[in-house]
Amino acid sequence: MLNYIWMGLIAIGILVAAGNDIYNETQNTYRNGVPMDAVVQFDESSANDLTAKGKINMPADAFRAFYDLPAATDVHQPIIITTSSSGEKLFTLPVDDSSPKHWKEMTKGALAKDKLSGRIVAYTVADDAKSAHVRLEFEPIRFVKMKAVTQSALDIASTAVSIALGLIGVMALWLGVMKVAEEAGLLKALTRLLTPVTKRIFPDVPTDHPAIGAIIMNTAANMLGLSNAATPIGLKAMEELNKLNPKAGTATNAMVTFLAINTGGLILIPATAIAVRVSVGSANPGLIIGTSIVGAGCATIAGVLASKILQRLPVFKRDLVVVEKEASHG
Repeated sequence: MLNYIWMGLIAIGILVAAGNDIYNETQNTYRNGVPMDAVVQFDESSANDLTAKGKINMPADAFRAFYDLPAATDVHQPIIITTSSSGEKLFTLPVDDSSPKHWKEMTKGALAKDKLSGRIVAYTVADDAKSAHVRLEFEPIRFVKMKAVTQSALDIASTAVSIALGLIGVMALWLGVMKVAEEAGLLKALTRLLTPVTKRIFPDVPTDHPAIGAIIMNTAANMLGLSNAATPIGLKAMEELNKLNPKAGTATNAMVTFLAINTGGLILIPATAIAVRVSVGSANPGLIIGTSIVGAGCATIAGVLASKILQRLPVFKRDLVVVEKEASHG
C-alpha cells in the first residue's frame, strides 16, 4: 500500500510541475523572445572592449512591468558583456542571493547553473563610455518546474549515496561487536540477567523461548542506534513470537508490546544519527544524545503502558477468548 502512496505522490508532483510549465509557457512568464531595455554602468571605461564588466541598474517599476510581477525591488545586477568572433555581443548574468527572485527562478531552467545568458540586440554607448543602453534577449527559459524536479531527484540521490557510504564504518563496527558478543555467550548471560524484566513485560512468553533472545538482541541494537542491524533481528523475534500465536493473522499481546518497544525506539547511543550528522559536516554530532534518550524513553514508556492497558479491555480480549475456546474444543 505504501508503494502506491509513494507512486501517487510522485505522479501528483510531476503533473503539478508539468501544469505549471504549461501555464508559464502560455503566459510567457519568462518573456522568451522579448528584449528587455536596461542601462549598464561599467566598472571602468571599457564599453568598447571585447569583455566588459558592469552592473545593470533598473528601477523596480520597470522590472515589475516587464515581467508583470505583483511587486519588485530596484535591480543592481552584475553583468558581463563579451563580443564573439562574428562581432555579436553576448551577456552573462551571475545570479546569487542578492539577485531578483524571478531571475533566481529562471536559472532553474537555464543552460548553466546559477547564471543567465543571452544576446544583446541593441547596444548604445554613452558619450563618456561609462554606461550603455542595452536591449537584452535572454536565452529561452522553458520547463523550469520539470527541470527542478529532475535536478532535486538527482541531488537527493547523490546525498543518499554520500550518507550511505558514511554509515558503512559505523554499521560494520557495531555489527561486529554484536556478533562477537553472540559468539562469546554474552547474549545468553544477558538473557538470564534480564529474565525478571522480560518476564514482567512478556508474561505470555516462556523465559527459555528463542523469542526472548531475539527480543533482547533487537532491543540492544535499537539502543545502540543501529536500526538497520535491528531490522532482521526484529523480524526473527516476530517469527518466534508467531510460533506461540494460537490464531495466525491476529497479533498477540506479546507482539503488540514488542512492536510498541520498537516504535518507541528506546535508545542510548544514536549511532546512526550521529554518523549521518558527521557525514554532512555537523560541528557537534553528539549533541543529540541527551534529547534522543529522553524523547525515545518517554515514547517507549507510553507505548508499553498503552499496550498493557488496552490489552485488558474487553473489546481487545474478545478474539483471544474465542481462540482459547476453539483450542479447548479442538
